[in-house]
Amino acid sequence: MALHEVLEVLAPYVRRLCGPIALQDAPDAAQETLIVVMRNLKGLREPEALFGWVRVIAVREAVRVAKQSARAVPEMLGEVPAPGDPVLAADVRDVLGRLSPEHRAVLMLRDLERLDEETAARMLRVPTGTVRSRLFRARASFRRDWRGEGAGDDLAGR
Repeated sequence: MALHEVLEVLAPYVRRLCGPIALQDAPDAAQETLIVVMRNLKGLREPEALFGWVRVIAVREAVRVAKQSARAVPEMLGEVPAPGDPVLAADVRDVLGRLSPEHRAVLMLRDLERLDEETAARMLRVPTGTVRSRLFRARASFRRDWRGEGAGDDLAGR
């Protein structure tokens, strides 16, 4: 398979992985991921592991790029909007934008990719307990922000 064919196959997959984590920086994260993949592709010993290997790189690069841009990201996905619903999609993206990149990564791996906690922990290079706590906090924050019970309500209660 030619290099351009590999890119045609991997690029949509990488964009789908980077989007929920890096949000507005997703194009940069996807580009960085593809650069790392192309530089290291010759070292891949098991071609059948390509997509899993790329997923690990994409998640790490998306978290790195999102942290670098110093933008907070929403914590839990909850309900994903129906395809073609731009208003709901914008609302979900706004709530996700309030979560940290680490929380977005855990949500994406667990709720979208449907990976178990142990696999997510290995990919993120953190203990399984950290994945559990981040996921709990991410989901709670997403629900709170989705319902409009965010920071404004905290100030009112003081």
